[in-house]
Amino acid sequence: MAIDQRGKVIQKASWVAIIGNAILSVLKIVVGLFSGSIAVVADGIDSASDIVTSIITLITAHIISRPPDPKYAYGYGKADTVATKALAFIIFFAGAQLALSTIDKLINPIERELPNPIAVYIIIISIIGKYALAWYLQKTGKKIDSSMLIANARNMQNDVVISISVLVGLAFTFWFKLPIIDVVTALLVSFYIMFIAFKIFMESNRDLMDGINDTGIYKKIIEIIKTVDGAHNPHRIRVRKMANLYIVALDLEVDGNLSLTDAHEISRKVDVLIKEEIPNVYDVLIHLDPKGILEDEVYGVSEKDLE
Repeated sequence: MAIDQRGKVIQKASWVAIIGNAILSVLKIVVGLFSGSIAVVADGIDSASDIVTSIITLITAHIISRPPDPKYAYGYGKADTVATKALAFIIFFAGAQLALSTIDKLINPIERELPNPIAVYIIIISIIGKYALAWYLQKTGKKIDSSMLIANARNMQNDVVISISVLVGLAFTFWFKLPIIDVVTALLVSFYIMFIAFKIFMESNRDLMDGINDTGIYKKIIEIIKTVDGAHNPHRIRVRKMANLYIVALDLEVDGNLSLTDAHEISRKVDVLIKEEIPNVYDVLIHLDPKGILEDEVYGVSEKDLE
């Protein structure tokens, strides 16, 4: 998928998430205040933070659609990964704020009444709505390989878990006639939000550090090169991701007596085959060496590393 088309898909998904979360957030906060349920208000605040994250994905979609320029010769694709990191911070901040407010309510308790039963119905609506949004974002994110959309989808999935925990908390609140359970539920929700934010933050480090999740791509590159006559000993292979695209760099040995034209033709065949056999390859950078040369391999992957 072209970069500009990918950006449009992310923009559409972001608008769906913004509108969906806005509706759910307003409903939960209003009903939570009306019913007297702090846990429902907390769930509504979490949905409000999802609006912010979706706005970030929308802005990022415009950025990654820009063509390469002298300042960013590889393009703006990695803005996807940077935005994922920002989303993690926002989600963590929302959880931390919620934790502080609920801890204050536990330390300085006041007499509370049982929440209005209407809170239960709005939480059920929230569970259905959040599940639908999570499914849509997950499906779209996987289709275009967007870590940003997938992170947002996981956040929505967490919201489903949060809403279910709020629903259970409300059930126990009504069952045991203890309003304090509603506050404790809100505190547990805040800890869960912070945990998920930390997890997203750590996972996004891989792309920023030029790592890849599926190392099997190295074996596939070596197998492809072995089918090209005259191409020997692929080594110092390095693969990194730029948004959903792979950039492949490698050293390749050829007969030192070949003409530059013949050596270049071998290199070209390797380039073409890698792009044909491996999806989403943005560029292949090949350094040619004379066959049999000895050199220190400080970094990169060779066939012996995969044995």
